[in-house]
Amino acid sequence: MHQWKLLNISGLKTYLQGRINPRTRAMETQNEDKRELPVQLDSSTSAIGTSEESQDKDSGETDVSHEVKRILAACEEPFDLDLLIRLATSTGGLINDEVRKVAWPLLLGYGSEESELTGFAHSWRDLPSHKDEDQVELDVNRSFIYYPKNESDSQLDRRKRELSLVIIEVLREHPMLSYFQGFHDIVQVFLLVLGVDQAPKAVAHLSLLRIRDFMLPSLSASLAHLNLLPTILYAVDRKLCVHLSQTQPFFALAATLTLYAHDIQEYGDIARLFDFLIAQPAVVSIYFFAVIILSRRDELFEIPAEEPEMLHSVLSKLPKPLNLEALISSTMTLFEEHPPESLGSRAWAKISVYSVLKTTKKSVRNQTLEDGEELFEHQVLQLRREKMQKRAMATVWKYRHPASRIGLAFVIGVISIWLSRRAGLDGIPNFGFKKILEVFRKFR
Repeated sequence: MHQWKLLNISGLKTYLQGRINPRTRAMETQNEDKRELPVQLDSSTSAIGTSEESQDKDSGETDVSHEVKRILAACEEPFDLDLLIRLATSTGGLINDEVRKVAWPLLLGYGSEESELTGFAHSWRDLPSHKDEDQVELDVNRSFIYYPKNESDSQLDRRKRELSLVIIEVLREHPMLSYFQGFHDIVQVFLLVLGVDQAPKAVAHLSLLRIRDFMLPSLSASLAHLNLLPTILYAVDRKLCVHLSQTQPFFALAATLTLYAHDIQEYGDIARLFDFLIAQPAVVSIYFFAVIILSRRDELFEIPAEEPEMLHSVLSKLPKPLNLEALISSTMTLFEEHPPESLGSRAWAKISVYSVLKTTKKSVRNQTLEDGEELFEHQVLQLRREKMQKRAMATVWKYRHPASRIGLAFVIGVISIWLSRRAGLDGIPNFGFKKILEVFRKFR
């Protein structure tokens, strides 16, 4: 496989700081998509058109009412999760927010009747402040840029206060979570759909069970998501994959990190897309971006492969308008024809078993918030081990000697891994690593 450039942590940090800024995004799109007024029908055709439109409207309302009943029936005990997933994925999704209030909790792994039980024996307000609360406030002040529309400043201020409360409640109740810029884009959709009382429970389940990788203290797990893109493209269109191989898939960062809430400006579109994304395994979000790339194939080949900056600029902005239903259908086809396990370069095997990419392969219905916290701790430990191993290897390379010392380097590597495993979550790596380094220097 023609390899794309590997992502690196420092590059991702720089890109993340500069990319996810809603105010900049608004300025960039301020003059886009100027629309012409529709052509007015003359009097000889307007009456006929009105009659036909009325009949179509009545028929459409009947169809919608039927779909709503099907969805709500699937949500009744004993609810039919498989049917609910199919309906959330099919054309039109979950129809409206009233239906979503019932269906989203089930798709996230808990019953809607449980969503009122947001309080515990204590109030979250009495819990210690989370380390990221200052950043939360900065981002909340930049929220609700595109929707809801036609609200007064006082109404928007109230929504921002509610958004801040929802985010802070989740972070204080689960202090291990690390806030990331763009998280507020996701939460504001949940707030608008579910309301301030129900949103915290849903956001907690989403954070710990579906986007946990993005809320770890390290960016490594996020990079793993992006690094799947080249292998997906290679499986279906090798020529396009090679054409894009001189750039890194940072262009997909803002969209995938925020479940596309950062880039999609119409409320109806993002709510409908959320129907699909929370119904499917987390990896499907990456397949969705791959389909967007494939849909722009001709446009991308017009840009020389030797201009990766231009390719990056084009790919970092979603095309407008987005034909969501067509993209969703194509995503499911791509996912079924090229499942993650079939991807080349052992891409799927490299993904942590604790990653949401794998733990959401089946429904999260049987997973609890406690399970999410346990998986989080396993991921943190794994990341620390990987960091320890990289430091050990860097040290071995720094103090490398002729081939006769290779055996010593190997032993030191094994010892460092053993120590990291013995140390547990709190005791990794300094004591053991310093001792190893002292021993190693004696043999120079």
